[in-house]
Amino acid sequence: MKKLILTLIAALGFVAGAHAAEGGIAWDKAPNKTNDLAALQNGAKLFVNYCLNCHSAAFMRYNRLQDIGITEQQIKDNLLFTTDKVGETMKANLDPRQAKEWFGGIPPDLTLVARSRAGHGGTGADYLYTYLRTFYRDDTKATGWNNLVFPSVGMPHVMWELQGDRRPVFDKIESHGHAAEVFKGWEQVAPGTMTPLQYDQAIGDLVSYLQWMAEPAQNTRIRVGVWVLLFLVMALVFVWRLNASYWKDVK
Repeated sequence: MKKLILTLIAALGFVAGAHAAEGGIAWDKAPNKTNDLAALQNGAKLFVNYCLNCHSAAFMRYNRLQDIGITEQQIKDNLLFTTDKVGETMKANLDPRQAKEWFGGIPPDLTLVARSRAGHGGTGADYLYTYLRTFYRDDTKATGWNNLVFPSVGMPHVMWELQGDRRPVFDKIESHGHAAEVFKGWEQVAPGTMTPLQYDQAIGDLVSYLQWMAEPAQNTRIRVGVWVLLFLVMALVFVWRLNASYWKDVK
């Protein structure tokens, strides 16, 4: 029986390793900074500078950024680089036909990406946080880049100057005559303008902004929900005591 259990554990380990090699790696937990205005503002800056060139956020208006503490003048001075106006939506100027030729498809709208990418591996924020940190050089791809979370992705690593050039390191595991590669870690080939910790923090800010953009009223909804629950609990106490007082003489 013990031998059978050990065999099953080994088999499960092999299956997990094979899945990691074929479908990417386990998602890292994304930091939750949706209440941190400084992080959201930095994330908005990164989004406009690195994402909005190709991806749109067609359901978000620039002036909504005032909700995270950015003034209208700051939006005009720092986040509007074309003829867009503050009241307009965040649309990329990339020609869809050119995008299809360059990347093999039109870059998706990112307004709701933090909600739509949730899966068995975690939340949409976890997916994005891991995805944006797992690009690596791959000369066999048209863009010169590949990704552990999204193998053969058509998107290049637009933030590579910040992160630098890294190479994934794998361990080979053999079980019952089968071999699989399991992700072990990263080897820094060339440094970026940020340290690994600074880059992870920047991606955390960007992902938090994407979370906020997917539902700007989320934090307000949660706060209101807490007060509503507290009110219902208090009302329940009053109703319970009134009910006891009403029926106390009834046997």
